[in-house]
Amino acid sequence: MGTVVYEGSYEGTPIAVKRILKSHHEMADQEIKNFEASAHHQNVVKYYGVEQDRDFIYLVLELCDCNLSDLIEMPSAASLNQYEYVSKDDHCNTISITSSEEHSELPKNILEDAELWDDNKRATPLLLKLIWNIVSAIEHLHKLGIVHRDVKPENVLIQKQSSSFHAKLSDMDISRRLRDNESALSNHFSRCGTTGWKAREWLLFECQTAAMDLFSLGCLIFYCITRGIHPFGDHDERNKNIKEENVKNMFLVQDFPEASHLISLLLQPVYWLRPEASEVLHHPLFWVAKKRLFFISDFIDRVSEDSILSKELESAASAILGTERIIIINVVLKWNKKVDTEIIRHISLSAKRDYKFNSIRDLLHLIQYILKHYVQLPKDIKILVGPLYEGLDDYFTRKFPTLLMTMYVVVCTHCKEGLLSEYFERNL
Repeated sequence: MGTVVYEGSYEGTPIAVKRILKSHHEMADQEIKNFEASAHHQNVVKYYGVEQDRDFIYLVLELCDCNLSDLIEMPSAASLNQYEYVSKDDHCNTISITSSEEHSELPKNILEDAELWDDNKRATPLLLKLIWNIVSAIEHLHKLGIVHRDVKPENVLIQKQSSSFHAKLSDMDISRRLRDNESALSNHFSRCGTTGWKAREWLLFECQTAAMDLFSLGCLIFYCITRGIHPFGDHDERNKNIKEENVKNMFLVQDFPEASHLISLLLQPVYWLRPEASEVLHHPLFWVAKKRLFFISDFIDRVSEDSILSKELESAASAILGTERIIIINVVLKWNKKVDTEIIRHISLSAKRDYKFNSIRDLLHLIQYILKHYVQLPKDIKILVGPLYEGLDDYFTRKFPTLLMTMYVVVCTHCKEGLLSEYFERNL
């Protein structure tokens, strides 16, 4: 593409310098327009200005520490060096592109004590925050009518500020703007983009819409969750598998219901069935522990026992509690088999309630009681369930990993706009 990225300074500010051959000026002009249109969003790389000389155009951009690919594939990485360094002779106007011993390496370990995955190989809040940053950037572009068209790990930059990390979307040279009142791009059936990250409709030269970015996002989320694995397989087979709707590695996220649910929606081969970025932002994958527990509590408070929601939830008991085979039939397990006996005994006495162990609603009542009366719990019970919010959520998620997503799907299906509507709005 005739593009090289350097590190330099611009009016005393450390910056990244994207050098583009003059022969590619149309792409440079397009990227500048897109950067200017998407300015002032914290998850889009900042554009400071442009310089040029006889041979090159120089875009002056925000400096970041590494890209998402570096972070995911080398979390304890030795070298995160993203930039090439050149001598002072290769500068123009007010841009200074430096070469220095002190710049020969970026920090050996940008994460330091931070973790992207926990001991159970689940994505940590930090990794989910970075993914959420990317979704936020895509939503911003789509609101402006911009389709990025090249969402991939190398085009997501990571910036560390003190102990905080931020993900920023970059590289908008092949991004395009939708015309007013149009939902699809026209005359852009080019061969640009990246192998393995393009949506099925693009590979088949069909309608190009903002939904292409959501497909790429699904691949990217899978890549993050699985520590660098692509949902459609190895590099050489990805396009073929995408065309044939063969998500060959989907089994790798089957034990992470929130991720599996969202990724499946985003990888829908039928583009109009994919959620919009604004919907993705409030998916349960990104809910913090407190919100997850309050969703359970609010369900109990607002949904009556004889409602269709409660009945649908009870009918999903086998998916939540699991089954065991007795002689020739599968029998649904009772939830007291998974919850510590001491917890059930104490809560039953305190709540003065006889819990039905085959009832999902009664399981939710138990969780709600612990949530609302956590401060009064004796020390031994607190030790079992862990700290309020994070510990409590982790305890019941480990015992019943499909509970929250089963509830979410039931509510989505029957009353998304009703009793629990705030959980489907952007209030993260």
